[in-house]
Amino acid sequence: MAGDDRHDGPVELDGSEGEGGGQILRSALSLSLITGRPFHMKHVRANRQPPGLRPQHLACVRGAEAISGGQSEGAAVGASELRFQPGPVRPGNYVIEVGTAGSTPLLFQCLFYPLALAGGGSLTLRGGTHLPHSPSYHYVVGVWLPVARAYGMNASPRLVNAGFYPEGSGEFVVEVEPVREPPSRVELPARGTLNDISVNSFVGGLPFSIAERQSKAAVAALRERGIYSHAENRPMPTTRSVGTVTFILAQFENTLAGFTALGERGRPAEEVGREAAEELARFMESGGALDEHLGDQILLPAALLAAGKLGPASPATTRYTTQRVTEHLTTHAWLIERFLPVRVTVEPGGAVEVAPA
Repeated sequence: MAGDDRHDGPVELDGSEGEGGGQILRSALSLSLITGRPFHMKHVRANRQPPGLRPQHLACVRGAEAISGGQSEGAAVGASELRFQPGPVRPGNYVIEVGTAGSTPLLFQCLFYPLALAGGGSLTLRGGTHLPHSPSYHYVVGVWLPVARAYGMNASPRLVNAGFYPEGSGEFVVEVEPVREPPSRVELPARGTLNDISVNSFVGGLPFSIAERQSKAAVAALRERGIYSHAENRPMPTTRSVGTVTFILAQFENTLAGFTALGERGRPAEEVGREAAEELARFMESGGALDEHLGDQILLPAALLAAGKLGPASPATTRYTTQRVTEHLTTHAWLIERFLPVRVTVEPGGAVEVAPA
């Protein structure tokens, strides 16, 4: 998948490439801020219905502008074409509204790396914290952040209020630290021995008994498969948004994996717990060291290491195996190679290598 662009000028992007969703835009914004390279994207979110920019994607553009003084053309709801010119990212304290059902974890992932590389700062993000088709707040804290730490980057998040679909109204605050010394390489070929499985069941603005029912069903579903776990039930602060979450964290000798299921009106609590358990069971049946979402999300810090953006390192290579090769992963690899002098190799069986080009 070698990119054929020189890595010092504007980047032309087709938003219909691969999975053709919002990830292309979010990662392009992040990489543009990191490299200082402007980009022009046509066919934004061409493979989604409705296509074009939605309010949550527009919030990412506004966030990128806010932390860098950058400028955009075409940033409007429904727009299919966008130009973005980054400015120098400035450490500081930023408050960004994503909107009612916009994902604050996705916005955080977009802005985290540029802000860390610029020296750190504080982000107050308001919108949804636990939404469908998005990493949950607890996944970001429990799985994604430990991987960022492995690359010398860290942050301290705090959940103020949970925000569920469709009302949103959630908020979390995160202190982003400056980049520390990077590793020389990251090797995650196998997950190793299973050390612990914790079932975390949450309710926000609803009876606590729902959390108990979710966790009981999850623990039972795992036990049926010979997988033993322990559970903790907790309330979450909310304002006008209500909802439930089951988050299962699996800790292995070498890696972490996380699985989230969300409640919805009319859905039995037991179904929510079983859904998260079944996702974990499918992962356990695979050979990958990382769950399919982390297998995609680790690409960006791995590419920063390979490109020397985190500091001098040799051989600056990341190797890992993922549960499944998704279109998100291959599209992300294509995008990263357009911005950075790196080579991403993805084998059909799930082995991935990110190395200097």
